[in-house]
Amino acid sequence: MDVEDRDSASDVASDRSGPLGVHLSPDEDIGGDGPDEETFDDEEAALPPDLEWLEELYEDDDGDGNGDLAFAADSGKKRSYSATARMFKLRRNLDQLDCFHRQKEHDVLNAREELKLCRQNIKSLVEQRNDMEEEIERQKAADNSVVVFRLRAQHKHLCQKLQSEEELEGHINTELKQQELELIEVEVELGRFSLLRQEVQEEERVFQALKAEKAVTRMQQERKASQNLQRKMQHLRDKQAAMLKKEESGCQKEIEEGQVNRKIAAKYLKETIKRMHQQEAEKKQQNRELLEKRKQAVKSLKSNIAATQESLRVQQSRAKANAQKKEQQQRQLRESLQAQGINNTKHMYQQKQLDEIKRKQEEFEKRQKSKRVEIVAKILQEEQLVKRRKRHQALLPKPSATDKFPSLGMAREKLLYYLDPSPPLAREERDTILREFSNISSSSSSASSDVEDLEETMRPEVDHQSLAESLAEPEFSGLWEQNCKKLLNEKTMLGQTEVKQEEYATPSGNLNMPAKKVHGKELKGPPFTSKPDIILFKDFEVGKIYKKKIILTNISYITNHCKLLGVSAHLKDFISINFEPPGSLSTGMSCDMQAVFQPMINEDLEGEVQFASAVGPFSVPVRCTIKKCDLEVDSQFLDFGLHVVGQTISRTMTLTNKGALATHFSLDTSTCLSPETSQVQMPSQVFVNTYQQISGQNTTCDNQRSSASMGTDEPKQESQELFEALQQEQPVSEASATGPEALPEACVSTDVDAQTDQGHSDPGDIRLGNFREGEIGPFQSIKLEVLFTPTIPGEAELDFHIKFSDLTSKPIPIQVRAVAVSIPVWVVQPSLDLKICMFDRLYQDSIMVQSRASTALKLTFEVCLEMRKHMEIVPKTGFIQAQSSFNAQLKFLPRCSLSKDAKTFFDRDTGVLEVPMTVQVAGQVKPVHFTVQAVVTTSDLEFDRTEVDFGYCSIYQSVKSSVRLTNLSLLPQDFGFLGVPEFIEVQPNDGFGTLLPQETLQIDLIFSANKAKEYSFQLSCKSGINRDFRLSCRAVGVRPPLELSHSLVQFGATAVGDHSTAILYLINHQTNHIQSKQPIPPLVKDAVVPVAPRLFSFTLPKDSDISITPSAGGLLPGERCLVQVKFRPRLLEQEIKEEALRLLHRAKLLREKELERNRHAEQENKKEVPVETGKGKKAPVVPKNSNVSDGPQTEQPTESPNPADIQPGSEQYEEARASLLYSFTQRYSEFTIPCFVSDGNPPEEDRQAQPAWSPFNTLYLKLQCPAVQPPLVVISNNGHNIIDFHQVAVGEKVIKRLTVQNISKESLDLTSSVLDTHGPFSILNALRCIRPGENHTLVLAFSPSLEKKYCETLEVRSQKMTLEMTLCGEGVVPAVTCSHPGGLLDFGYVLEKESSSQVLKLQNSSAVAVGFRALLASLSPSRPQGGADKLAFLLGHYTDSQVQPTVGTQNYSGLSVFSAVPVEGSIAPGQSQDITVTFQPDHQSVNYSDRLTIELMNKSKVCVMDLKGAASSHNMYLYGGDLLTVPIESLLPALITSQPPLTAESEVMEKPTIPVLVTLRACYSAGAITPAVRELQVGCIRSIQPSKKSGEFQWDNVASLQQQGFSVEPSKGTVEAGHKRTINVTWNPHCGYKPYEVVQTCVPLTLKWDETNVYRVTLMALVSATAD
Repeated sequence: MDVEDRDSASDVASDRSGPLGVHLSPDEDIGGDGPDEETFDDEEAALPPDLEWLEELYEDDDGDGNGDLAFAADSGKKRSYSATARMFKLRRNLDQLDCFHRQKEHDVLNAREELKLCRQNIKSLVEQRNDMEEEIERQKAADNSVVVFRLRAQHKHLCQKLQSEEELEGHINTELKQQELELIEVEVELGRFSLLRQEVQEEERVFQALKAEKAVTRMQQERKASQNLQRKMQHLRDKQAAMLKKEESGCQKEIEEGQVNRKIAAKYLKETIKRMHQQEAEKKQQNRELLEKRKQAVKSLKSNIAATQESLRVQQSRAKANAQKKEQQQRQLRESLQAQGINNTKHMYQQKQLDEIKRKQEEFEKRQKSKRVEIVAKILQEEQLVKRRKRHQALLPKPSATDKFPSLGMAREKLLYYLDPSPPLAREERDTILREFSNISSSSSSASSDVEDLEETMRPEVDHQSLAESLAEPEFSGLWEQNCKKLLNEKTMLGQTEVKQEEYATPSGNLNMPAKKVHGKELKGPPFTSKPDIILFKDFEVGKIYKKKIILTNISYITNHCKLLGVSAHLKDFISINFEPPGSLSTGMSCDMQAVFQPMINEDLEGEVQFASAVGPFSVPVRCTIKKCDLEVDSQFLDFGLHVVGQTISRTMTLTNKGALATHFSLDTSTCLSPETSQVQMPSQVFVNTYQQISGQNTTCDNQRSSASMGTDEPKQESQELFEALQQEQPVSEASATGPEALPEACVSTDVDAQTDQGHSDPGDIRLGNFREGEIGPFQSIKLEVLFTPTIPGEAELDFHIKFSDLTSKPIPIQVRAVAVSIPVWVVQPSLDLKICMFDRLYQDSIMVQSRASTALKLTFEVCLEMRKHMEIVPKTGFIQAQSSFNAQLKFLPRCSLSKDAKTFFDRDTGVLEVPMTVQVAGQVKPVHFTVQAVVTTSDLEFDRTEVDFGYCSIYQSVKSSVRLTNLSLLPQDFGFLGVPEFIEVQPNDGFGTLLPQETLQIDLIFSANKAKEYSFQLSCKSGINRDFRLSCRAVGVRPPLELSHSLVQFGATAVGDHSTAILYLINHQTNHIQSKQPIPPLVKDAVVPVAPRLFSFTLPKDSDISITPSAGGLLPGERCLVQVKFRPRLLEQEIKEEALRLLHRAKLLREKELERNRHAEQENKKEVPVETGKGKKAPVVPKNSNVSDGPQTEQPTESPNPADIQPGSEQYEEARASLLYSFTQRYSEFTIPCFVSDGNPPEEDRQAQPAWSPFNTLYLKLQCPAVQPPLVVISNNGHNIIDFHQVAVGEKVIKRLTVQNISKESLDLTSSVLDTHGPFSILNALRCIRPGENHTLVLAFSPSLEKKYCETLEVRSQKMTLEMTLCGEGVVPAVTCSHPGGLLDFGYVLEKESSSQVLKLQNSSAVAVGFRALLASLSPSRPQGGADKLAFLLGHYTDSQVQPTVGTQNYSGLSVFSAVPVEGSIAPGQSQDITVTFQPDHQSVNYSDRLTIELMNKSKVCVMDLKGAASSHNMYLYGGDLLTVPIESLLPALITSQPPLTAESEVMEKPTIPVLVTLRACYSAGAITPAVRELQVGCIRSIQPSKKSGEFQWDNVASLQQQGFSVEPSKGTVEAGHKRTINVTWNPHCGYKPYEVVQTCVPLTLKWDETNVYRVTLMALVSATAD
């Protein structure tokens, strides 16, 4: 701070010398001598730039002649320009000098303050130095050297600082003296200029007086000018009033004339309306009559239908009654025949046959009668024809050949005689009659045969040669010329019948046989005639079968026979003849045969069927023709005649196909036509044949349908679809592409050309209709339309061709001619489009009228009455010269009342204005019409609200409010917010932009309060046409008591599952010593209130990824609080459920596609399997409701599940979550967190109450949170980051694995945080670097040591994210009890190599599963070899030792004697576990022992048991007595004891005895002897093998025992298997017993089972002073 002050002082000192050189010296300014005047004269020549305005001022004064600078106030002399300039320059310099004086005074004051402050610092430093010296002396006295050294260093630093301050004081003092000197110099300078200042002030006073005088003069001039202007205005008003009166009189006259005209028009209007009403009434009457007729027709139709139904019902009932009556008669007849004993079945069959023969005979007679009538009618018709020919040929010479016509009369007489019973005629005459008759009636017989073959053929044959056609010749030769046929020669007319008969016979050549004579008569022609003459199969289709019946008649003069030789060689593959030789046939007799035609190729065939007869061979011609096209139009020349320009006239022509083959036609307007182009532009013949094959089965119905709907597009669509199918199925090769037979590319180009022709209209006046191409079916007619719309006068012509896809059909040329004429006057632009116009804006356009008349004409432009306020044409009337044009100006000013004034022309909803305008032409009855079109739109810009309230805004933050600005116009409009205050910001583009038509733009208004006060202002938005739209705004600026160190937090890109943390501070700037301004209420913002602590609370949005710590608290004045903001992005539950639904829907679609694919595959397989069918029969078709189609339909559509049904943790939920993580890209979210601040602490009366929270104190924290895809995801544990070990027994270890995957595109180096070294959690494997797509498994262990809950956080870190995993578990102390309390577990005696088991039950009463182990001491690896527990036994005295080892005798086989099953396991919570302990010895011993320990996994013992058992080789055993052997069999040699003397009884025994020693000790006490008692147990082992149920035992020589004082009870008995029997041995000494004498005897004990065992029991007795 001191250094800065010094710098500022030096700057002031350096600036001091500058301004002094600028001011005038006293010699230059005060002196009034010549040099001073010369100086100002020089300044007149060169005026400074800042005084150029004076020159303009003087110029104005010179112009007025009476300027305010022209004269001086006191002297009256003219004031010079230089004097005025000198006054202003002096004033400026004096002001600069005053300013410099004030600056110097300020610098001196600052220097004095600095000097004062520096001296205060020096004084305080001196005091500190003195205090520190005293302190040093005191510390020296106290001998505290450390403090002395520290104080000396401080003293040295203080002295240095004091020295620098003193130097600074000297420097400041020097500067102060310098500045005071300069101030004195400036004051002296001001004193020198005091006179000059007075002079300048006097000149300024004079200047102001002159200026006021000039203002008064100018005011007088303005008043005079205003009076003159008022007089002019009054004169103008008088003139306008006169003109208005004149116009009113003229208007009154026009009104009167209009009323008269209106009366006349009303009269004619009434008559017109009356006439129109009459016409409408007549039309209604006609419609009513027509409707009545239709009703009557419908009623009659209904009555006819009812009558027909009634008659049908009557007929059906009658037929049913007849059938029942007939059945009843048959039944009665059958019963009567059966009663008579006749075979009723045979009789009924014969009766039916007779009835059938009778019926056929009647039918034959009827048919014969009808044929007679036909024959007679044909003969009469032929006679009339012969008569007419005779009349026409009377003048012609008779033919040289034999005339057959005279024979017709004779034939008629003979035929009538033949038909009626008459005497027989001669044989020759009858043959002639029959031959002539057969020739005449050949066509009729073919028709009848065709009718008979209808049941066998696929469709009826067309009758090609009827009698009417063969005889229908015109009576006048002129009729033949119309059909473009040549006239027949009169000579050939006579022999025309013969020519027709020979026409079909000529190709085969069988009629040119030589003439033969039979019975003296010459026979010409074949011996047999066929009916029909030619076997004709017309319009056949490949693949179908046709049958035709032919009748051969013998026309020779002899009895003849015929034999079939065969058909032509090239017809053998297609035609077969069914013919049975009839034998000999008399003249006139006939036989029949059947021709079956099965075409295999699509081409014409000709041949013959050859026969042999007695006269000679003959043949019948065969002709097979395919379907062909026969196309013609009704007229090839169309003439429209004369028509006026602007009209539209249409003519139609009919295109007819008389053939049986459908074809595709198109209209070609090109002038030149070549065969190549005609063929290339049509579809190929392959397409036609294919179409014929496909549609062959429905030919008849297609013909009917096509004839019924000629104007539809169905044939065209069908042909187009078939053509596309053929293009897909038949690929085009290079070789076939060049030929005319396969041209798919040309077909495609033809289609494209046709579509192009349909897309745009012909540029000429004559154009074709929309229907330019299509399909014409067999025997179908199509109407083609040609339109003539003349646009220019003159002749118009159009030549086009109708082309066909059939290669055999030639294009048909069509010529069209028309002539157009025009009117003399017309508007060049009949539709004047003003585009889009705005209200209250003027638009202009020109109207050009053209005339082709030879004289001048008067034009009158008429505007309808409704549009006269908005539209005007100038001039209204004009003359257009001959052969010239006339231009008028259209002015259009749409006003807001347009929708009311012109409702008929203006559509208020769309804004479209269409006004019909009329130009009246003098001498022309029809006016010229034109139309003015425009779209009128508004120019308004609209805000969605009228007022914006920003509310309360902190001065530390900004408030944004959005408004929507809508362009209601149909035109783009520029807009801009002008005059925006500094405390508000308009975005985007700073409030400027362009709005498209009907566009709505969101405008953001950002308000930033700079002071705590109320704001009320208006924003002005101007449009491009300078319209102003205002928006009112208001706000209140407040100053919150707390402040955030940062109001915007921008988090970095954070992966999903990771977190980012930001730290900021919440500061309370208020202190106890400073009073703050409270912003509540806003009107008293400056009120001073005492400072109080503030409570704050952050309110987080619901379901956000943001957490704030602390979220609430309090701040005392002057304190600040650290706030931690954490962003932890995660997937929303709703997003996961929606993804799960999407995956389910996708799986459903895939299943449906798979089912659809399988179904199509099955259908294709079924189609590929060939089906063998009979000849002429169709293959069976799978019905629509078959199983194939019903398969997918039976599946009911599964409804999509509800998102609420997908529970977290389910399989669908986890799949959706993993899918979102793998497909996650990025997500950006912004949050605005409010921090509410209280007005103080809660009230003192109730501290639990909430304090007052003010909305004015609210702070806002904006958070920008971008989330990205996590590079590391958990793929195990269902994707959860929480690893719960649950409850684990204390001391046990549970291991779990967690797998993570790298889903990023970079390798990741994994590290982990350090877990608690003394805690239960640990990582058992190391982390490594994983490549993209690789996995890594973390092995985690949990081993609790105490009974409590544990929880730790493990962080797996990588370069891009930190994956947090929560480890939790609970340690539980296990509680397991055993059914056996512990101690000894005795298995007793067991037969060797057999086993005995006992079950122990472990009960787990804890809440966790507990593991256990069953440990045997014999199997323990830690058991010392050689037996450490046997050491005491080995060192002790043998007889006195009672040591029993832990592990006793073991089996010889090496297997354990004792075993526990299971050895280890786990017990579920609350469950129990059985442990089976088995004793299985393999040899006899009584020293089997072991120790069983059951312990848990944490090494705690549940129980310890000593296992003991004995094994015997016999079922009976003796237990008790003293030990005779060592418990460990393998350590000591066999024990050598003294054997008692053998008795005679023992010698008698055969088997070795088992020694047993029983020691009895009697107790001597108080002169009395207590008898000694011992117990022995005899047991019987229950064996697995079947044996006896009980055993026996017996003592021998019991009497000898009694002599020595021994008694045994019982002496003998039985023992059940599995039981024991106790034997009491008692010794009571006799009277003669000697003290300390041992009584010993040996007694045998016999045990009997399956075998007998003898125990040699030695009883030893003595008396002891103390009993054991």
